[in-house]
Amino acid sequence: MVAMVEEELHTDAVEVEEDHTDAAEEQHSTEEERHTDEAEQEDNPKATAVRRRRTPRTARELFDVLPPLPGFRVEVIEGKLIVSPSGTPEHFLASDELAYALRPLRKERGWHGAHGPQICIDGPRYSLQPDYVLWPRDCKRWGNDLLSTGVIMVTEVVSPSSVRDDREEKVRLYALGEVPVYLLIDQVAKCPSVTVFSDIEDGVYRTIDSEPMGKLLYLPDPVNFELDTSIFMQ
Repeated sequence: MVAMVEEELHTDAVEVEEDHTDAAEEQHSTEEERHTDEAEQEDNPKATAVRRRRTPRTARELFDVLPPLPGFRVEVIEGKLIVSPSGTPEHFLASDELAYALRPLRKERGWHGAHGPQICIDGPRYSLQPDYVLWPRDCKRWGNDLLSTGVIMVTEVVSPSSVRDDREEKVRLYALGEVPVYLLIDQVAKCPSVTVFSDIEDGVYRTIDSEPMGKLLYLPDPVNFELDTSIFMQ
């Protein structure tokens, strides 16, 4: 009787071991399938992109994945994502008149000029969208943005919603980004004026020249151009 019980116990033990073996084989099979799926994903760029996608953690990362927003200006300033209306008709007219006035100079020197390209401030990687930009053909980039250290001149046209940013914040940020010339067209001031900031030293514009709208204003090197600001009077 005792021998029969021992035999039954032994048989049960074997059956348990066989169950354990089946579980191990099943786990091994699952591991092989997982590794195969991962290998297939690595061979498939779309699958890899999906697997690596993650939620943006900073304003700059969110800016980089945003789709185009027609009719809005999207910028990253001081770690904040700022979305604002793109401007009034007078706003666009001012930048258009500037583009027309600078066209001969741009053609002569082989520069590019356009409304609204994004500028990456070298260092903190803020992304600003000036109303008009001059840049050389070989200007360096940060992704799709023009890198600030390679830009020749940026221009902002002040609107009621951008007074503080254009007159204060962007003066500091463009100097920080080593943009040689910052032109500020202020049509909303009590006395409309045009101001040029230049001569950067220790991250600050040291030379500021301002004229009432309608006067001549010299744009210093590397632009070296006398601008008739009466073109902005509407």
